[in-house]
Amino acid sequence: MCLKDALAAAISRLTAAAVPSPRMNAELLLMFTLACDRAYLYAHPERQLTPRESARYENALAERARGVPAQYITGHQEFWGMDLIVSPAVLIPRPETEHIIETTLELARAGSLPSSGADDARESEKTGTLRIADVGTGSGCIALALAKELPYAEIHATELSSEALEVARANAARHHLESRIHFHQADLFGDLATTLFDFVVSNPPYVGESEADQVQLEVRKFEPRQAVFAGPTGLEVIARLVPQALLALKSGGWLVLEISGTISSRIAPLLQDWTHCEIRPDLQGIPRVAAAQKP
Repeated sequence: MCLKDALAAAISRLTAAAVPSPRMNAELLLMFTLACDRAYLYAHPERQLTPRESARYENALAERARGVPAQYITGHQEFWGMDLIVSPAVLIPRPETEHIIETTLELARAGSLPSSGADDARESEKTGTLRIADVGTGSGCIALALAKELPYAEIHATELSSEALEVARANAARHHLESRIHFHQADLFGDLATTLFDFVVSNPPYVGESEADQVQLEVRKFEPRQAVFAGPTGLEVIARLVPQALLALKSGGWLVLEISGTISSRIAPLLQDWTHCEIRPDLQGIPRVAAAQKP
């Protein structure tokens, strides 16, 4: 079968299986099968698939048709301009999480650190004293993006899952950032509780068990449950994280969390001991990031 016909058949198959964006998925999986880019697909429509390529494409389509996320099939996902390895052991990095990076960089570069001004904050970064904790790092996407953007920062990333930590370490090595990020297997802060940080950032589980039917089926079925669901209300992990972060931050340090619109109105009571609390929306206007400063 030639590329043009294989792609057309795949689009029809994924459409029938109610897979979102069937053309995009069919193209992505064909590019994965052939290790090529989209331009190649359309420049060589008559190119014949080998039996091995056809079998590989068939297997990928079958997995996608039953709901397996394309990222788990290909083993890759882009985040903050970086190609990251992903597996079913980690939550798939999403564009919305990049708002954590944007918020943290804005606060760091504005000089909103435990210092007397922007010049002191920049000097703090240059001397290597800017210290950041990424709690529940998963694939390592947040830690890697911050390491990329803040080359003088000292970054510590914690993760309870040993399998996820392996993925994070592999991503750090892949992007030559393994010497910049210190990985720790721990529940929340673990033995880092006595270390003082300038920033604590996290994309914690924030979906309540009662909201399960509102979560995409492929997320419920295939992404790690402990990275998605926090407990009955969705606030269980954040309720534990916030007081630990208050102890772990320097005076004037910042907590930056990814949240959802469902819990945004219930975040304020948890941050009553903090100052400059702010909820920032994503591009769709949905509350996505909570930022608060330690007095």
